[in-house]
Amino acid sequence: MSSRTHARIAVLKGGPSAEREVSLVSGRACAAALRAGGYEAIEIDAGESLAEDLHATRPEAVFNALHGRWGEDGCVQGLLEWLRIPYTHSGVLASALAMDKTRSKEVFRAAGLPVAESRLAPRDEVCARHVLKPPYVVKPNNEGSSVGVYIVHEAANAPPQLSDDMPQTVLVEAYVPGRELTCTVLGERALSVTDIRTEGWYDYDAKYREGGSRHVIPAELPGPVFDACMEMALTAHRALGCRGMSRTDFRWDEARGTDGLVILETNTQPGMTPTSLAPEQAAHCGIGFEALCAWLIEDASCGR
Repeated sequence: MSSRTHARIAVLKGGPSAEREVSLVSGRACAAALRAGGYEAIEIDAGESLAEDLHATRPEAVFNALHGRWGEDGCVQGLLEWLRIPYTHSGVLASALAMDKTRSKEVFRAAGLPVAESRLAPRDEVCARHVLKPPYVVKPNNEGSSVGVYIVHEAANAPPQLSDDMPQTVLVEAYVPGRELTCTVLGERALSVTDIRTEGWYDYDAKYREGGSRHVIPAELPGPVFDACMEMALTAHRALGCRGMSRTDFRWDEARGTDGLVILETNTQPGMTPTSLAPEQAAHCGIGFEALCAWLIEDASCGR
């Protein structure tokens, strides 16, 4: 690859978050793709010794394949900024904003994007009474992959009894009916829209179990709805200050047309296996997995 500016790459994977297993899969896939593209890829299971591991490895750039808290919320990004190592995906501020669902909603509202009604509430209060009128969803404010999500249905007589491992403060969000849609942004380009079809809630199991969901790409949507998804995903990417690649998830109530589109969240480090949603959309646009990984590492930067 004559245009290659980085040759020795550290691929960060694993880590201590609830999404560790998914990150291990993403990291292995990305490292293999980088090697196939002529890079030297050193895989690092990111832990407490990460700074020392990076110092020993001396990479020219870092491919961040971590998912979830610590690896995706600005913490690792801050360490890489301190060490002055270029890295893939979004920087410190955009990563922190996107992982904090309440803060990102504030950014989206300011940008004129539609979001669901929500509020932060103490876990004990949520267990004692309906904080919002059912139906609603309860989830951690700063986790991904549908980790720790509770759905309270319209007919629920009692509030949810949250597990002890839920945080002391949780996000309570009005339930948005309809179809699950997602759109990837690569650089300054929205790639496509995928309609995610599954039985029931698109939870962690549906996302990562083989056969748990079906992806229809491009989504079979009315033209104005498809275009609105693409435009909103690009607006969300820019409003948060993302770089590299992001993926924005929507719910769409088809009975309401474009007014039925609601942004759920933006993921600054989407799953990176060849069959993950973002690489699927890239492939649909003619960008194979090896080329996608190469694009991301060549886009790596520090300080922007």
